[in-house]
Amino acid sequence: MGLKRPRTVVSVTTLAMMLAVTPVTAQQRPGDPPADSAQRTQDINGTPDPSLAPDRTQDPSSASDQGVPGDAVSTGDIVVTATRTSTLASKTPVALTAVTGDSLIETGVTNPTQIGEVVPNISIDRANGLQITIRGVTSTDGTEKGDPSAAFMLDGIYIARSQAQETSFFDVGRVEVLRGPQGTLFGRNTTAGLVNVITNRPTQELGGRVDVSYGNYGQIQGTAVINVPVTDNFALRAAANIDRRDSFITRGPRLNADLDPFKDNVSGRLSALLDLGAGEIIVRGDYSHIGGKGPNGVLTSNFFSNFGANQVPLYTGQGRSSEDLRRLNVPINSGLERDNQTWGIQGEVTYDFGGIGVAYLGSYREFDRHEDSVSLLGSGAAAIRGRFDGNYWQNSQELRVFTSGDGPVKAQAGAYYFKERSGISYNLFGLLSPTPGTVGYVFGFPQDPTIARSYAGFGQVTWSIVEHVRLTGGVRYSNDYKSRIGATIRCGTVACTGAGDVVTRNIAQRTFDKVTWRAGLDVDLGERTLLFGTVSTGYKAGGFNDGCLSTSSGCNNPLPEAALFYNPETLTAYEVGLKTRFLDNAVRLNFAGFHYDYSGIQLTQVSDICGGPCSVTTNAAEADVTGFELEGTIQPVRPMLFNFAVSYLDATYANFQVTPAVSFTGRNLDRSPGFTVIAGYTHTFELGGGGNIEANVRTRVSDSYYLSALATLNQFRVPGSTRTDLNLTYNAPDDRFYIQGFVKNIEDAIVVTTAASGTFATANFADPRTYGVRAGVKF
Repeated sequence: MGLKRPRTVVSVTTLAMMLAVTPVTAQQRPGDPPADSAQRTQDINGTPDPSLAPDRTQDPSSASDQGVPGDAVSTGDIVVTATRTSTLASKTPVALTAVTGDSLIETGVTNPTQIGEVVPNISIDRANGLQITIRGVTSTDGTEKGDPSAAFMLDGIYIARSQAQETSFFDVGRVEVLRGPQGTLFGRNTTAGLVNVITNRPTQELGGRVDVSYGNYGQIQGTAVINVPVTDNFALRAAANIDRRDSFITRGPRLNADLDPFKDNVSGRLSALLDLGAGEIIVRGDYSHIGGKGPNGVLTSNFFSNFGANQVPLYTGQGRSSEDLRRLNVPINSGLERDNQTWGIQGEVTYDFGGIGVAYLGSYREFDRHEDSVSLLGSGAAAIRGRFDGNYWQNSQELRVFTSGDGPVKAQAGAYYFKERSGISYNLFGLLSPTPGTVGYVFGFPQDPTIARSYAGFGQVTWSIVEHVRLTGGVRYSNDYKSRIGATIRCGTVACTGAGDVVTRNIAQRTFDKVTWRAGLDVDLGERTLLFGTVSTGYKAGGFNDGCLSTSSGCNNPLPEAALFYNPETLTAYEVGLKTRFLDNAVRLNFAGFHYDYSGIQLTQVSDICGGPCSVTTNAAEADVTGFELEGTIQPVRPMLFNFAVSYLDATYANFQVTPAVSFTGRNLDRSPGFTVIAGYTHTFELGGGGNIEANVRTRVSDSYYLSALATLNQFRVPGSTRTDLNLTYNAPDDRFYIQGFVKNIEDAIVVTTAASGTFATANFADPRTYGVRAGVKF
């Protein structure tokens, strides 16, 4: 019953599924309407979303009863929500990539860190939580007061804490990656872009699916989904997931702690949808327990030498085995348990009053974080034990009004509110003094509360000035308030009541505001070609460091304003793009070229401004970012499908004086490889009785890139790399079940993703070679 894998629809278009895409079957090539096309389209996107203002691409006479532009049926296109309206990806004037949930399963992209394998110009790396970099724009401050430069969203809800973002992709309709500033429609902290995970919605069809996989490193993943129509207008959908694997680190003789499992997650989601005819109500609740053990990194000396202060590090990992590069040989004897949990509830209410529609999106979320950790001393002589305890909650509310008629003007306007509050305690034991009970044995950061509050008003209008030519303008006003009360402690015990214990107060508050805007022109150069150009701006609020002003009550560590506060960072992006298809849709190409003026860049360094080593952020630099992205699919004959993505990035500091004696001006921004190429090929072998075998190979070739360690004035060069994946899948007739064997990173390339020097010299790395089997059944 009906939960078919929509291979036909997901194989085409969108800047998007490149390489992750599942091929078109032998009976179907792009542009040919499939017999079950309406069902396939619905399977990708779930039940239609009336909260999305109807777009010019919709055709009421075709597939509008599914809430999907009619062209999606006849062209094999995919529907996206990048402009907060329901549009075809090929008709959306935004640089975007949309990977369907089935493509994620088939290519083994099971969590956010693997998105960069199939999407150009993005990396999502494990650091203090997940660090998202898009086109060279990123943020390194993952603390309770820090903000990312790229937003991570779940069904349109901003997830503030990066430590709560690495849960599995399960029962996902698609993942949309928008590159470039999205401040007008999506708001806070989207300077670089955003990643929006869109889950499947309840449908009016009884059915379900089960997917399981098993692989090396003890990898076990399983998802179960059930969809139940309760009445003609009310449906429920439930999904559960387990995700477990052991550590990628190989054990040295001095390592005594148990590292397994690295990941031990359990997640669930329940969704309910009530169809109101001219609108709908949808409510989702989700819960995840994020368990396992650290650490996740090894000594930087596994990969580099000569990284003393202001030296040029040398990469020494060439020719060494994967096991050797991943080896950790540091005495660790303490427990390393991770016991985190996050949950949330969100509601959407939409209604079309005829010409005017209203949409409400609200959410409340909590995140409890409890982790035992270690920080590796650069010498490898010891590991400093740490303990983190924290509680976070966030509340977001948005109300939008949109036009829903067929006139030449499409408009939307809204108001947005967000608040996050946290209380945390992070302590390091033995860093400043190795003896328990002596001052400095506990070096800690109790901060409670830290508050972030934002509100905004926004609007965007698209006007069809003449047939096939549209002009878009949008504006947003954002106001951000931040405050924190806490301390930096150097004590003999956690209680910090002994003689000689030192407590320096961290007290700060500040408000920032900014108007961001977007202007664009897009033109249909024929039925199958879209040309567009945009100018847009991005903004990320400023913040504060540890310390306080002399005017603050209780301040015993006064700092000047210039040392305590830093200002917002801003970005102006200029972009042109072309989306086209030809030869009866056998060839599809998407191109984007861009240039950024990036100012007031917030960079985090280690300083003793707080009485000991701590992170300090300043508006340290300006940068120029220029590049292009070319993606495409080519299907010369029906069983064959080629995919490719070529990206180029020239991201350099236009002005960055790190110290009076050291300048990084002209150097590359972090995680900004010059050229990156992703190429894939899928061949479908039809079998008697309706089944088939799909063979897929995909490779990603990346130029070298740099990672900065500003505290020691180092810039680590990570060599270029090649990573190749293979999948072989048997699909039963009518897609009743599938069985797949897979290998990821055949080369077993160990690629450094973070590198630090100084007191804590630790490097993280991307996944080594993994392999296993995957199977699923639908009913």
